[in-house]
Amino acid sequence: MDKVRVAVVGCGSISERRHIPEYAANPNVELVAFADPVLERAQGYADLYNAKAYTDYKELLAAGGFDAVSVCTPNALHAEVAIAASKAGAHVLVEKPMAVSDEEALEMIAAAEQNNVFLMVAHNQRLMPPHLKAKEILKQGHLGRVLTFRTAFGHAGPEGWSIDGKNSWFFRKGEAVMGAMGDLGVHKSDMIRWLLDDEVVNVSAFIGTLDKTDTDVDDNAICLLRMASGAIGSLVASWTSYRGEDNGTVLWCENGVMKIGTDPVDQVIVELRNGTIERYQIGEIATNEKQVASGVMDEFISCIQTGTAPIISGEEGRRSLNVILAAFQSQAEGKTITLNA
Repeated sequence: MDKVRVAVVGCGSISERRHIPEYAANPNVELVAFADPVLERAQGYADLYNAKAYTDYKELLAAGGFDAVSVCTPNALHAEVAIAASKAGAHVLVEKPMAVSDEEALEMIAAAEQNNVFLMVAHNQRLMPPHLKAKEILKQGHLGRVLTFRTAFGHAGPEGWSIDGKNSWFFRKGEAVMGAMGDLGVHKSDMIRWLLDDEVVNVSAFIGTLDKTDTDVDDNAICLLRMASGAIGSLVASWTSYRGEDNGTVLWCENGVMKIGTDPVDQVIVELRNGTIERYQIGEIATNEKQVASGVMDEFISCIQTGTAPIISGEEGRRSLNVILAAFQSQAEGKTITLNA
């Protein structure tokens, strides 16, 4: 088919560092429109790619001329923009968390189905080479069942990442709704579900604002998860990892341990009970400090061109979101929350 015409709604840091350059690098994409409340941001990209600029995404959608839309807005607008784009007949790639409530997630999924378009969620951790290698090793079976795990994602906070620094929407609860858990925790809930090919059934969490000032969104969370298989583990999300990012996962299994993203050289390490050690140097895991291609945009475009439904679907995004929502409920109610696997 012809090139996929893509419009980008929201021209902040995630667009600047991931969506726009990865679309631009794909020979099957034509960037045709950009929308951002700050016209200069949208106009800068429009000038660069001979596209159109808008301050209002509704005007962009009304103008048409696109096949797909990337939704890179503050969290509270994800559902609104994604549903409107679906109704405009566009395939939708939405940043994580896909929504801020289960009701919104269901509405987004329904809108895509009703308008016969794809809905994909930008959970890039599934596409990182070390995580893909780890899943391949698990499937080989020689580690046996995963019994316990630890997965974490921490960096120094969005003030060093967001285009607006300390004035970022990430710190305004009305726009962000959730902090480190929406930014980082949902990545790990998605990754652990996918990696273990398992579902979370119980969540118990401590979530708080420990160090960031002038904000009431969470900057740290520690969650205990029980999977449908019986495996138990911890999920950590932090905006206060001030000396070095953490995106590591450790799986303790029947026959050994697998360490992912814990070593600067060997991205995957398998230590078996019989004493043998396997080390794999395979790609990198994208972090704020080191941007590497996410693969998300290429996957999205491939789905559109081949007519293949996205693996990182709205339904998958919803399941990962619900783990995070359950964690907030656990914090609020002081009890363990049960999910339907």
